[in-house]
Amino acid sequence: MADETLDQSDAPSELRVLVETRSPGARFVPGAEKEPLMYAFLLSTAVIFVAELGDKSQLMAMTFATRYRVRDVLIGITAATALVHLASVGIGYWVGDAFADSQDTIAIVAGVAFLAFAAWTLRGDELTEAEANKAKSATGAAILAVGVAFFLAELGDKTMLATITLATQEGWLGTWIGSTVGMVAADALAIVVGAVLGKHLPERVIKYGAAALFAIFGLVLIAEGLGWF
Repeated sequence: MADETLDQSDAPSELRVLVETRSPGARFVPGAEKEPLMYAFLLSTAVIFVAELGDKSQLMAMTFATRYRVRDVLIGITAATALVHLASVGIGYWVGDAFADSQDTIAIVAGVAFLAFAAWTLRGDELTEAEANKAKSATGAAILAVGVAFFLAELGDKTMLATITLATQEGWLGTWIGSTVGMVAADALAIVVGAVLGKHLPERVIKYGAAALFAIFGLVLIAEGLGWF
């Protein structure tokens, strides 16, 4: 009997989706399969939540919360974060797609980037006096004032660069939603802790814990890029 080969064009749509999303090097197609989207969402939420802990944006959120209603502050943060991170995942996805044939190299570069984020976290990222005064004296509609301040503060910030790095590895949609949720959750936590307990989050514990998680994630990416596992 003559050998028969499976023509993907004649296969059921469910099978074609499975083949395309499971093939080595295949990039995620939004809506094609639930698992990659959820994985990107959960991973990005966790990474950006950790990256935001102790960040100057978190301190800005606490400062704004002393001037405006918490609801307005969180809406402004969410809007600004969604815009910045949408641009970030666009950049990251473009890089990952442009170098789709060099996924191992991208993984190594991403791993090195996360090691740099670990060092950045250890160095600290404090709110300058000028930034603090700007947050305290902000005027105009609360949501607009908070949104503009956070949009400008996030440009080139650690969380933006981490989002770009994640988007080179994961689906853009899950990364975008997850990174936005992670940042807003971290800022909301800071506001609640500041308002209820009247103090900042434990800085030393957060700094070393976040740096360790970044370093571990970076080493895992490098190991994957080198084919060690």
